[in-house]
Amino acid sequence: MLQILGKPTSINVRKVLWTCAELGLAFEREDWGAGFRPTNVPEFLALNPNAMVPVIRDGDFVLWESNSIIRYLAGRYGGEWLYPADARERARCDQWIDWQASELNRSWSYAFLALVRQSPAHRDAQQIEASRANWAKHMAIVEGQLQRTGAFIAGDAFSLADIPIALSINRWLETPIARDDLPAVDAYMTRLASRDAYREYCRNGTP
Repeated sequence: MLQILGKPTSINVRKVLWTCAELGLAFEREDWGAGFRPTNVPEFLALNPNAMVPVIRDGDFVLWESNSIIRYLAGRYGGEWLYPADARERARCDQWIDWQASELNRSWSYAFLALVRQSPAHRDAQQIEASRANWAKHMAIVEGQLQRTGAFIAGDAFSLADIPIALSINRWLETPIARDDLPAVDAYMTRLASRDAYREYCRNGTP
């Protein structure tokens, strides 16, 4: 059976859990990460030298990096409806998956660590506000895209790209900051609420 190593409060672990739920994949999960088993021990480092969750074991195959994992799962387990085979449609998904990791995540990091994780190392009020403003700028990009599609982040249909994007939106909604009015984002999250996997692994009160 597929094994997932990582704590369920991790946004990157939840990408994998949500993807498994969409694909109907059974899995076993082990708690690793802050507050649970440490990831800087030889046993875990042998699986991921970065000491980060999630990691999966699929038989004798080991994989780390959440976006690589969700692509692999969709590719291996009949997820073409989720991650299209057509090169252009797939590229649209990849564009938003990669943007979430490289741009959107970086924008909210400082504010989230300060206001939700209560990190002692993230107490600078100017940096919190700068992070909040940068986050808002990136959320405006999401709003514009959703206004254009009128449906999901990469187009008319739900896709793999919606999983990381919606998890970041949930983090935006659950963080105690001033937020701009984003009606297309609100409608998008309401649209996703019909999905069991979304309710279990995204809009579940966990930022």
